[in-house]
Amino acid sequence: MNNMRFSVSINNQQAHPVISLKDKQTGCQAEIYAFGGFLNAFKIPLKDKTHNCVEGFSSVADARKNISNSFRSAKLSPFVCRMRNGSYTFNNKKYTVHKHYLGEHAIHGLIYDAQYLIEDQQATEKEAVVQLKYTYNKADQGYPFSYEILIIWKLTIGNKLSVTTMVKHNNSSVIPYADGWHPYFTLGGKVDNCTLEFTSNSQLEFDSALLPTGKKIKDNRFIKVNSLKGIFLDNSYELNPKKTNYCILKNSKLQLLVEPDESYPILQVYTPISRKSIAIENLTGAPDNFNNQIGLIFLEPKKEYSFTTSYTISAI
Repeated sequence: MNNMRFSVSINNQQAHPVISLKDKQTGCQAEIYAFGGFLNAFKIPLKDKTHNCVEGFSSVADARKNISNSFRSAKLSPFVCRMRNGSYTFNNKKYTVHKHYLGEHAIHGLIYDAQYLIEDQQATEKEAVVQLKYTYNKADQGYPFSYEILIIWKLTIGNKLSVTTMVKHNNSSVIPYADGWHPYFTLGGKVDNCTLEFTSNSQLEFDSALLPTGKKIKDNRFIKVNSLKGIFLDNSYELNPKKTNYCILKNSKLQLLVEPDESYPILQVYTPISRKSIAIENLTGAPDNFNNQIGLIFLEPKKEYSFTTSYTISAI
């Protein structure tokens, strides 16, 4: 019998495992899908009911069927957001990816529907952890570079959930890479009832296809707490490299604190038409950076790269 404060449980009743990380003392719980490796639910007890702060899927079958509709919670890798015409040039050779397009442009990477293996799990008095592993093996001819990805989800005291992505490869030379997450958060009700605050006063200018032009736009709206009522967002913001960065979503009952480390210098924020949730995306670089080079990483062979962000939910 496990008498530890934290627990890890795995449900194998669906097509792919569903992992639950739980703080038994507070009732805070995170639900991770091995399908996609993503966060499907983040729950906190609130008076007489439990509130789920993630707009996820009803089941693994639902996720498998509908992940590419809105990419809720999706892992973005090896490119993020949109790629112009699905093409880029690397080492004087042109590549075109084939995975998924929205209109004329490829979108949200190549492994959002990957099937991860559970590499490790542990529960102690201080944390619950699960490690998920996937190897991309040149499945898309537009990205013929294999790499290994390890995702570590960790729930700790204070209703804090962190996720670290570790990437490495054994190709003969450097490969282009970008990393990110695409979670949709909800605090209950419409986002119009929420406020938003984050550490940036500079957004990347987009063209009509939502691709960066290379210019920047001054935007001070969210340096201080600002209401989301009537505000529609689908923008990339540059976080301040000299500060400890954060993003705070809040309503009258709950607060969500998002804290990316320096490996995620871009914050993409999107309010869907439904206004039921808001996508708060931590990215290593800008959309289309396989072409515009903004934040593009060139992974060296056999070197491990790490990217971390965290989510803390608290009642007000």
